[in-house]
Amino acid sequence: MSESQTLYAAFAAKIDAVLSALELEGALPPETARGNVSIEPPRDPSHGDLSTNAAMVLAKHAKTNPRALAEKIVEHLQRDPLIESADIAGPGFINLGLAPQIWIEEIGAIAKLGEDYGKSDTGAGARVNVEYVSANPTGPMHMGHCRGAVVGDALANLLEFAGHEVIREYYVNDAGGQVDTLARSAHLRYREALGEDVGATPDGLYPGDYLKPVGEAAAQEFGERYKDAPEEEWLAIFRAFAVERMMQLIKSDLALLGIRHDVFASEAALQAAGKPEAAEAWLREHDLIYDGELEAPKGKAPPDDWEPVELPLFRSTKFGDDQDRPIRKSDGKWTYFGADLAYHMQKAENADALIDIWGADHAGTVKRIKAAVAALSEGQGEPIPFDVKLVQMVQLLRDGEPAKMSKRSGNFVTISDMVDEVGKDVVRFSMLTRKPEAQMDFDFAKVIEQSKDNPVFYVQYAHARIRSILRRAEDEGIAPSAAHLDRLGEHDLALVKQAAQFPREVEAAARAREPHRIAFYLYDLAAAFHALWNMGNDDPQKRFIVAQDGELSAARLFLAAQIGQIIRNGLAILGVDAVEEL
Repeated sequence: MSESQTLYAAFAAKIDAVLSALELEGALPPETARGNVSIEPPRDPSHGDLSTNAAMVLAKHAKTNPRALAEKIVEHLQRDPLIESADIAGPGFINLGLAPQIWIEEIGAIAKLGEDYGKSDTGAGARVNVEYVSANPTGPMHMGHCRGAVVGDALANLLEFAGHEVIREYYVNDAGGQVDTLARSAHLRYREALGEDVGATPDGLYPGDYLKPVGEAAAQEFGERYKDAPEEEWLAIFRAFAVERMMQLIKSDLALLGIRHDVFASEAALQAAGKPEAAEAWLREHDLIYDGELEAPKGKAPPDDWEPVELPLFRSTKFGDDQDRPIRKSDGKWTYFGADLAYHMQKAENADALIDIWGADHAGTVKRIKAAVAALSEGQGEPIPFDVKLVQMVQLLRDGEPAKMSKRSGNFVTISDMVDEVGKDVVRFSMLTRKPEAQMDFDFAKVIEQSKDNPVFYVQYAHARIRSILRRAEDEGIAPSAAHLDRLGEHDLALVKQAAQFPREVEAAARAREPHRIAFYLYDLAAAFHALWNMGNDDPQKRFIVAQDGELSAARLFLAAQIGQIIRNGLAILGVDAVEEL
């Protein structure tokens, strides 16, 4: 096995070589497709170290039954000195038991690759646009944005680690009615900054203290020029001014979570460039938009003032929607859906694949926006792969009770509040401890609890323990060494087997677009490390520093250092720092 090749890739290559040999022998047809052949750990560790389904998926091509093909594969594998056992299980799975030397070599591979251990070239440099957060620029970041922000940022990290080129994008919704409301709210605070008693915030405007600095900045910028001016004179000016200040605030809040974006795409700029008109023209050309009357609201009598209006409609029903959807309003302005079509067309111009991170409340629009993107990107060549990840909201608790709101925001808990209280790393890791489509609770008391039930603490504690034992060893004059790794026992190598799964977990998580898998893996690795550590409480010979046995101590310290490296690599994907001590 090559020093730079990790274990699962190496044994996948061995299986591939056996299948090539069987083709030469005539046991398999030439150029048999092997894409579904896998090699992975058995579900039951007592069955061996690795398992392959090669015989199961290729038997039909070989015109034989799986067990018969498995016997031929096993015959070849048994010639390999690094494979101690090759057994056929069930209808044709092959379980392999590996020589201890394999696991010792894997420890060396982790040490050699260091920060690169687990990295993959499966992405092959493909450009993936990941759009996440994209909150309206009307206030500070709050918990409604936090989970999607963390999932999107961790996914971007994961895809880069797996060999993709990633574009991190934020879509600034600065062309809708909400920014007019923002402008009016900022103008109110502007008048207040100039000394006017504005009283309570009028209905329909944004409350919260976060707009006071915007009003003060406007007062410094404009003086009293717009204090008593009619709205038509200042609305556009205050819209641009307030959006710019809000985006500064949003970027500052996201930075508290370690979140960055490469591109901030403006909806207003998109419309100014005529992109929605271009998208509409292409869709009309391909009979995917027509002028028709929007149906009356279903399930109830239409309002008294409702009357049918002819609008440009996208043929959503062609793609499984329950009705066709307008891309313009009756006043000629673009609907959110219409503008979104053009925005995705713009993104597709510079990427090989698109991924959007949306709140679960957008679930109803997924099918039609996917259909529209497929149609539009087909106009530029092949339809571009497009995936939408839906993220459920988070319920904020404090000792099981709903958390209080923030004065700064007026009616919600901000990301700034959260990070100030529990820290960036706790927030980020916690957001990835459940699948994003599952509901989750974030209890301020529990996420800082020092127990096995708190995954954040449990993983961080494993790394801190490793750093602690290495510092203690240094004080005692014992250095980690790979010279005597053959002294490691069965329990030590069981931890290596868990560690060796990291590269395949990265590839699987990247393929599925699911960064939470890395958090799950790190918890399991931490559990395996803590279990080995705890064995030393009952048996001094199983401790990482064994009295009067420098060789075994050096080997176990070397192993511990590599486990620490993998924890750091995994936490880096999640955007979490590895602590030195707790």
